[in-house]
Formats: sequence, C-alpha cells, structure tokens
Amino acid sequence: MIIYDYPLNERVRTLLRLEDLFAKAEFFTARSDALDHHTALLTMFEILEVACRADLKTDLLQELERQKQILETLRHNPAISVQALDEILDDIEGTWARLHELSGKLGQHVRDNEWLMSIKQRTGIPGGVCEFDLPSYHFWLSMEESGRRADLKNWLAPMLPINDGLRLVLKLLRDSGKTSRHKTQQGAFQQMLAGRVAQMIRVTLDRKLPCFPEISANKYAINIRFTTLGGTQKPRICDLDVEFDLTLCNF
Repeated sequence: MIIYDYPLNERVRTLLRLEDLFAKAEFFTARSDALDHHTALLTMFEILEVACRADLKTDLLQELERQKQILETLRHNPAISVQALDEILDDIEGTWARLHELSGKLGQHVRDNEWLMSIKQRTGIPGGVCEFDLPSYHFWLSMEESGRRADLKNWLAPMLPINDGLRLVLKLLRDSGKTSRHKTQQGAFQQMLAGRVAQMIRVTLDRKLPCFPEISANKYAINIRFTTLGGTQKPRICDLDVEFDLTLCNF
C-alpha cells in the first residue's frame, strides 16, 4: 500500500515538509559518498528556510502539552491499555523536556557559522558550489567520510529535538484518524464534510494501481481525482474504478 498525506492548514503543511526534510538529511548523512553528504548539507539548509517561517518550538510544546492533558483523561477508561497509555505519555514528556531545553532560534548555530553561510549563499546559484567557486568546500568534500559525517551530525544534532517533536505530533495526528473504504467512478471522488473538521487527509491505495491521487479540499468538501502518467504525454484522468481508504485526521 502507498499512503498520500494531504495537509489542510499551513501548520500541518510545515510539519510535513520538515518531516520529509529531516528524513532526507538523516538518510544522506548516514551514507558515505561525498555527493551524499553534499545533498545532506543542502537539505539542512532547506530545513533552516522552512523552519524560520514559524515559531515551531512554541507550537510543538503547546500541542504536546494539550495532547498530554487529553490523554490523561483516558486513564480510567476500561477500553484503554494503561501500559500503552503510559508509554505514549512518557514519550510526550521526554520529547517536551528536550524541546523545552532548546534555546534560541532553530539552526542559529548554523547561521552563526560564516563558512556554512557562504556555502548556503552560493547554493542559490545554479552550479554555484563548483570547486573553483568554493575551494574550501571542495576540500571538505575531499576529507575522509568519517570527518564529514561527524561535522554533519554536529550541525544537525541541535535541531533534532524539533524533529522528535514534530514526528510525535504527526504520529498523534495520524493515529487520531477514522478510516473509511471508498470506490471511485472513473477516477473521480467527492465527499461532503457536513461539519466535520479535519487537519489532514490520508489516502491509501494499492501501490500496484497505475494512478495517484490529486487532492483538493476546503471546509465543505473533499475532491480527489485519480490521475495516471501517460508516458510522454501529460497526466490524464485514470478511467478505472479505484478502491482506496480515506482517513480524516484531527486532534
């Protein structure tokens, strides 16, 4: 199965973008080739750009505290596993504590590094980080992989509590969803929300199907159009009757 997440507000959109970027940064940092580490550094710069648009620390702390209070009210519910509840509450408290210890703006240690900022400035120019433009960066990329990886981990480490926080918040959001099974008629689907509130939509379908969902939504309705890639042609509506799961997620 393949899952498509679609955010319905700017806050969730930012969290999903950062989740994707942190995953890429950690993936390429763990690899060994110089080009992998170059990609990891560029991804770290993208994290700075996305994160500077919102007060992530405050938002995440407030949401984790709110979720903790909601979950505490379930403690005496016989349908709830006390062990599972304690585990998620411990996770929330640990993540909240690590976030609370953060000081300053996310990635400020990178912004204060003049060498890194000189590289970031050149990355906005197509081909701007060639060896003749930045010989010092070319030298760094030629170092032993262990040295490069250690540098990347040091630069990424102060930002990881934010990653822990947003991953936990998104997990709680995804777990909050109620899933229903649907079938399209010639690739198109619409559902009225009828007063229901959602912060994110999840569409799950068989990865063997030759199509993908294009989603649009507002507070009144969800519209999904299943589209297929037509080789060298433009994407076109999938004329199959597609079966899929739809999940509306909301805290």
